[in-house]
Amino acid sequence: MTSDLRRTQLAVPASDPTMIANAAESGADEVFLDLEDSVAPNAKVEAREPLIEAARDHDWSGTILSFRMNGVDTSWWYDDIIEVVGRAGEHIDDIVVPMVAGPSDVHTVENLLTQVEENNGLESGGIGLEPQIEDGDGIHNVYDIAHASDRLSSIIFGPGDYAAAMGTPGLDIGQFPDYPGHYWHHALSECNAAAKSAGLPCIDGPYADVEDTDGYRESCERASMLGCDGKWAIHPSQIEIGNDVFAPDPEVAERAERIVEAYAEAMEEGKGAVSVDGQLVDEATNKMAQDIVATARAADML
Repeated sequence: MTSDLRRTQLAVPASDPTMIANAAESGADEVFLDLEDSVAPNAKVEAREPLIEAARDHDWSGTILSFRMNGVDTSWWYDDIIEVVGRAGEHIDDIVVPMVAGPSDVHTVENLLTQVEENNGLESGGIGLEPQIEDGDGIHNVYDIAHASDRLSSIIFGPGDYAAAMGTPGLDIGQFPDYPGHYWHHALSECNAAAKSAGLPCIDGPYADVEDTDGYRESCERASMLGCDGKWAIHPSQIEIGNDVFAPDPEVAERAERIVEAYAEAMEEGKGAVSVDGQLVDEATNKMAQDIVATARAADML
């Protein structure tokens, strides 16, 4: 598992070697090679081979490399883990687990994954899990899911399947322009609160209209305002936008660094608060500033 930035999580069909090769150089913080929704049922078994070859052959050193398995309610998930982890597990950082309805789904995947790691000479517990919350059971149980395993690396909200499960109108994933407000406010807030209670990042799902860059930016900004740490990208054109929105503003990052330094000095002097730029800084402000500084440093901004 890794503590790196996850501002953008690029989705790439595991069955497309050309797209995978481009993804390795895309600049996304995380790339996941998808065996689930983007691969047709009659191609899922064959799609494992290009995934395994790509994990082995490309340079992923600057990127978190994940793959999305098929759900535990399908016939494919078992061999997804056995084959991919068994043959390329040393190159895999995380597994995205779709349609997680409760902690038992996490435990099911974790138990098999542990056996595959141990039987292939891999570090036990070395591969993280990223559960996707995509239906009513998942959102109801998201707190327990977030605390289900030490392997968890993030909580992901999946708006497409969630919309279908909730019976919402429309066919455009992530987009409800006529809704009077932020359509995903409640679900994303629930996911983020559960993730943060477990010390995990929360990732928003896709925005389907790849030509609507303004809409994608607005979707990123709304997720960021709720405390989310990143968002899916389904096209390389979305990566730069996501990386920008989920990184601190440079001026804010510099001010946060001053706050952290000033507050540390105040603590050494026995003071409970300090003024920075005319604003009172207490422990709560210091915690927020520390988070911003950590993100800015990870993004090489400080």
